[in-house]
Amino acid sequence: MTLPLQTRGIPASQLVLGCMGLGGDWDKSHPITQEHIKQAHEAVEAALSVGIHMFDHADIYTRGKAETVFGQVLKERPELREKIILQSKCGIRLTESEEEPGYYDFSKEHILHSVDGSLKRLGAEYLDILLLHRPDPLVEPEEVAEALRQLKSSGKVRHFGVSNMSAGQIRLLQAACDEPFIVNQLEMSLLKTGFIDTGVTVNQGIAAHNIFPEGTLEHCRLENIQLQAWGPLAQGLFSGKPGQDQSENVQQTARLVAELAEEKGTTREAIVLAWLMKHPAHIQPVIGTVNPDRIRACGEAAKIQLSRLEWVKLYIASRGRGMA
Repeated sequence: MTLPLQTRGIPASQLVLGCMGLGGDWDKSHPITQEHIKQAHEAVEAALSVGIHMFDHADIYTRGKAETVFGQVLKERPELREKIILQSKCGIRLTESEEEPGYYDFSKEHILHSVDGSLKRLGAEYLDILLLHRPDPLVEPEEVAEALRQLKSSGKVRHFGVSNMSAGQIRLLQAACDEPFIVNQLEMSLLKTGFIDTGVTVNQGIAAHNIFPEGTLEHCRLENIQLQAWGPLAQGLFSGKPGQDQSENVQQTARLVAELAEEKGTTREAIVLAWLMKHPAHIQPVIGTVNPDRIRACGEAAKIQLSRLEWVKLYIASRGRGMA
């Protein structure tokens, strides 16, 4: 499988390690400990051991502590920087007090300030990819364009993308920006099948209940935009982790995942991810676990080939109804 990023000359791995779980909790008053740094080292090493060399961050993850501990890993292993792809996101302002709500901000000032903060925490001179995290309802595309132009010309960011955006939102930004948006990161998994349902249920009444933006998948494929899936493991619901959602659909899908894993001599995580990776859009899963064992279990996904029938059976089990 050749990823859209790879066709652009970016040597991305088939899987991405999402770093939201690094740095402890989201309380700023709780400092980073040596245990957090050790956890980051172990997660990075596990990822590298199975061929994952792309790492996904955001300025808000554990309120900056995730980037900080990853930066400590790079400080202690400086040779890694040129061997990995660093991706981070900006645009979300978290609640700082009861008087100030959280909101989305694509102002030039905020984008530039956020990138400077990420680079400082990571101890890096540049980001390989910067994603605009959540759509800002007050966005001025020309202002975004100016921020991206400055980041590119200064060498602070090499490539740009978005996260959680529809085709129309991407087109609006792209019309003002010289740099192409080459990534769109969306929630996609066996639990969140809206990206499939949107196409399957065209001209059916049930389509009214699907919130996945129509035409987004097709737009990304046409424009060679890398689709990245956040939450691809669905918090382990189909791979053995107990969860609150014990619906019949989830249980049936989990049983089928387990059966396929046994038949193919692989892990349940690999089956869940292989289902996403079989899609012809060449989806790149962003796994959120920082558990070394689960990271290694995920690494098996690139070796697994599901048949069309196996893929369909998993989809039907998850959605709880047939296609025809």
